[in-house]
Amino acid sequence: MNKTIWAGAALSGLLLLAATWAATAQAQDNNRDKAGGDSCFYARDVSSWAPVDRSTVNIRVHAHDVYQLKLLGDCPNLDWVNGVGLQRRSGPWICSGLDAEILAPQPGGGGPLRCPVTSIRKLSPEEAAALPPKQHP
Repeated sequence: MNKTIWAGAALSGLLLLAATWAATAQAQDNNRDKAGGDSCFYARDVSSWAPVDRSTVNIRVHAHDVYQLKLLGDCPNLDWVNGVGLQRRSGPWICSGLDAEILAPQPGGGGPLRCPVTSIRKLSPEEAAALPPKQHP
């Protein structure tokens, strides 16, 4: 009898967990759609980057999408570092500047320099193709 009660409770718990996960996934998709749909991406999907200047970075997401990130002020050393990090501030999606910051290594080690992103714009395929080679991620 006790095994039946425990099995029922475990099944109920799994069903509740599945329903919660589905509701969370739906809410995240709704947030992404409200924020611009195609203008949103996961930080983990960034495959390359290229600096434009000390306050602008172009990133490639997947194989063909290019986004331009404007930073809050000057982010030194962007033109010579081998790599940067993109950290999201909250939620899984990056849809606006408030969602992310660039992490740039500092000379001599230490923690990374945090450069807040103020705006994100998805470039059209034509704009991405027209980028100069040094700015093409």
